[in-house]
Amino acid sequence: MASRSLGGLGGSRGGGGKKSLSARNAAVERRNLITVCRFSVKTLIDRSCFETIDDSSPQFNNFAAILEQILSHRLKGQVTWFGYESPRSFWDYIRVACRKVSQNCICSIENMENISSSRAKGRAWIRVALMEKHLSEYISTALRDFKTTRRFYEDGAIVLGEEANMLAGMLLGLNAIDFSFCLKGQGLDGSIPAVIDYTPYMKFIQSSDSISSDEEELRTLGSSDSSGSSTPETVGPPFVMDENIWFNKCKRVRQKYQLALEQKGYLEELLRLRENQLSESVSQNKILLQRIEDSELAHKLEKEQLEYIIVELQDQLTVLKNNDLRSRQELTAHLTNQWPSPGALDVNAVALDTLLYRKHNKQWYEKSYQSLDQLSAEVSLSQTSLDPGHSQEGDGKQDSLINEGKEDTPSLLGLCGSLTSVASYKSLTSLKSNDCLASPTAEMTSPGLTPS
Repeated sequence: MASRSLGGLGGSRGGGGKKSLSARNAAVERRNLITVCRFSVKTLIDRSCFETIDDSSPQFNNFAAILEQILSHRLKGQVTWFGYESPRSFWDYIRVACRKVSQNCICSIENMENISSSRAKGRAWIRVALMEKHLSEYISTALRDFKTTRRFYEDGAIVLGEEANMLAGMLLGLNAIDFSFCLKGQGLDGSIPAVIDYTPYMKFIQSSDSISSDEEELRTLGSSDSSGSSTPETVGPPFVMDENIWFNKCKRVRQKYQLALEQKGYLEELLRLRENQLSESVSQNKILLQRIEDSELAHKLEKEQLEYIIVELQDQLTVLKNNDLRSRQELTAHLTNQWPSPGALDVNAVALDTLLYRKHNKQWYEKSYQSLDQLSAEVSLSQTSLDPGHSQEGDGKQDSLINEGKEDTPSLLGLCGSLTSVASYKSLTSLKSNDCLASPTAEMTSPGLTPS
């Protein structure tokens, strides 16, 4: 029993040790990839100061291999209909997770004719994203889509850990580099796997104790040697190495100086161009200001002219209104003077009423006229009585003419009383058009009225 329990305990310890070992290996793998990626980004930024980064640059090829390894770390395979799991490229994940990026290049890469494999499309995407300076934005957008990331990657992947945020931050520095790639080169061949070169990032630093022990060993070997020629041999190589190091540093400084001179010339040329543009803009601005002043002056003069015209038109309108009012008053006075007075209208109405009454009672047949001259004189007398100027002179004559016919009766008084107003005169005038009343002038001029 004790042996079995010890055996079970040993098995459990062995299982726990395997798990811890696998966890350590996964953590070391993630840390190695992130660290070498950071070194690769720094190397690219440093190299871009001296030359253009393209497909032939070993620093870029190493960076592309590192990024491909990071995005392919613990990537799930694609399960087929038969239950088998086929390998998958990181392009399948990028294609789905980076659709939300504005103005993305996913569709352009999908439609490329010279690229067929999924791995080649992923490599083309890395190059296009670097040329567009949007690689960090693509990675950040893909990592924010945690649901899609969990669907494509297993637990322990770099894109699912804390290292993912560091990855997006360190890729942001690549936006300052101008890349130039050819999307038809051999680097897009999907059949060749990506291999990382770690040698540029490896450096051995010897401790001080180790250096002292090496010097002691060399001194011991030199004392045992009778020729004594080992000392210059041991001293020579360090000086040669120092000379090479200084030569490389001098060459690098010279390249930086030449690059600074080129940048200075470019900036001076750009400054001259901007100064010329500024002077042209200042001259154009002066011309525009002068045009604005001229237009404002013309507008002011036009406004004053319009105001003067408006005032003049108002004065003319006032004069026309006064003339119109004066004309109306004169016309009213003229019409009032031509119309007969109410007293004259009453006298004329009584005369006409008397003539109509005589005609109605056939008094014209009882009176004989001596001649046609007497008839015309009486007609002219009647017309003269209708004239307002002779109304006062003819009052007595008219009364005598009325009294010669017949004495006033009550019926005649009532009839005369009804013609004492202007309204009665107007109503009497309208009776002239009636068939039962004939005009006295027509009766007098008819042949039947001639005196016998």
